Amino acid sequence: MIKLVMCVIRCPEISRGEFQGYWRNHHGPLFQKFAETYKARRYVQSHTIDTPLNETVRKSRGMSQEYDGIAEIWWESEKDFIDAISSPEGQKLRSVFLDDEAKFMDFSKSAAFFTEEHVLVKEYD
Repeated sequence: MIKLVMCVIRCPEISRGEFQGYWRNHHGPLFQKFAETYKARRYVQSHTIDTPLNETVRKSRGMSQEYDGIAEIWWESEKDFIDAISSPEGQKLRSVFLDDEAKFMDFSKSAAFFTEEHVLVKEYD
C-alpha cells in the first residue's frame, strides 16, 4: 500500500477550532462520500490538540510551529491512485477536493508526500 500524507496549516483567517470543525464535519464526510470512486482504502485525520506538551517538544528539539493537523489516505498501489485520478470521475473529484481544501487549508505552508509504512512497534495489550 501507499499513503498520501498531508501536513496541514489552516488558512490564517480562521481559528484552529473553525479549521478542525470544517475539516472534520464538512471535508471529511465529502471525502467519505467519494472514497470508493477515488479507490481510497483508508482516510484518517489527526487534529493537533492544544497542550503545553507541543511547546515542550518543539523547544527541546529546536523545531518550528506545529501543523494544525495531518491527513493520511491509503491506496493499494500507485497504479490504483493514478487510475483513480485519471478517470473522468477522478478528475472531477480532484477539482471538488482542491476547491474545498482551499476554504480551510493554506497550501503554501502545508506539505504533501507519498509514503510506504514500516511498522516497527505493533499494538500490544
